[in-house]
Amino acid sequence: MSDKNKIKEILGLAAKKDIRFIKLCFVDILGQLKAVSITGRELEHALKDGMGLDGSSVEGFARIYESDLILLPDPDTFAILPAAVEGEQSAVMFGDIMTPEGEHYAGDTRYVLKRNLAKMRELGYTEFMVGPELEYFYFKGSKNPETLDDGGYFDSIPLDDSHDLRRETILTLEQLGIPVEYSHHEVAPSQHEIDLRYADALTMADRVVLYKLIVKAVASRRDTYASFMPKPLNGVNGSGMHVHQSLFKAGHNSFFDKKDANFLSPTAKHYVAGLLTHVREICAVTNQWVNSYKRLVPGFEAPVYIAWARRNRSALIRIPQMRFGAENATRIECRFPDPACNPYLAMSVMLAAGLDGIKNKLALSKPVEADIYEMDYLERKAKKIETLPGSLLEAVEEAEKSKLLREALGQHVFEKFIENKRIEWDSYRTQVTDYEVKRYLPIL
Repeated sequence: MSDKNKIKEILGLAAKKDIRFIKLCFVDILGQLKAVSITGRELEHALKDGMGLDGSSVEGFARIYESDLILLPDPDTFAILPAAVEGEQSAVMFGDIMTPEGEHYAGDTRYVLKRNLAKMRELGYTEFMVGPELEYFYFKGSKNPETLDDGGYFDSIPLDDSHDLRRETILTLEQLGIPVEYSHHEVAPSQHEIDLRYADALTMADRVVLYKLIVKAVASRRDTYASFMPKPLNGVNGSGMHVHQSLFKAGHNSFFDKKDANFLSPTAKHYVAGLLTHVREICAVTNQWVNSYKRLVPGFEAPVYIAWARRNRSALIRIPQMRFGAENATRIECRFPDPACNPYLAMSVMLAAGLDGIKNKLALSKPVEADIYEMDYLERKAKKIETLPGSLLEAVEEAEKSKLLREALGQHVFEKFIENKRIEWDSYRTQVTDYEVKRYLPIL
């Protein structure tokens, strides 16, 4: 369908449903949701000409003397919001950030993903399919992490308000046209997971942003706070965003090979090798906060060691065994990202790393099926198993040296992102924490 016909269809639907308000959405460089609300009367103008915005006020966007930007809605993203989220007769659309000259703005992270998908298509692949598993916590408020339940992994009995919250969230997502595959209670108290059915990367990145909005909105209506903070509680598991991914070419899964023992094609193996080779460079993007590295420690099921496996959940990349041998189900699972990342950038850098492995035919190391957490340093060294960065500072230092990351993000986003993360680290390292006061004040 042409853009002109799509616009006509949207205008007709908006009139039929008497849509009064439309939320035009985009994210800043860190993935934080931003929006401009317009009335239904302005919808046709917005679809054709876009809406102006001040880029100098958005994190990682324009300098003050080049701040005039245009938010151009993407007609394919139009969706009517459930009344429970935004009130009656409201809709939502994602948009691309454009310059007044009509060019894509280099600081738009949605455009960064589009550029990387274009590079993928140049190599002959037609779709980058992803399915994220986002974990999060429910708390009684945003100031103190007081949990709602003491449930554990896969607990199915009603647990205080958590069960109803998750159920209502799923129904709201489905009303919005976001298919949910399944959900369950996670390992930690008050920790939950709702998994979205896989889709192409651009659609999924938009959905991840909306998913987080819906989770928080439903919780807020019940005087509860939902948090995607990677590690909000001491002594229990943090929240990850395991991303299942595969490349398709003309409707066929390029990761599938029925003759291989693991049903993995040479393309899939090169892709995994690329991720393992570049993961330390891209970690600052997939795990972008100081707090992200409180999750990435041994002992709490988060991957720390750079290795791959078929069944071993202590490995960084896993090959899921469900429907083993089915072409469309053949995929890899990256277990290191967390749900607080910018999904457009995270998917961009994972794709870029995998494609580099394919282009350069990088050899895949042997799988590590033993529990890596139980290995000592010498055992890991003998198997050449490296570790992820141990802090945001280490991750940023790796990122700064990365040619791949610079090319994947583009110069503007690369520089702004690194600058932002260095400021965050400096702010963090100058804070005196409760741990230091309790540990050192009585003895020093």
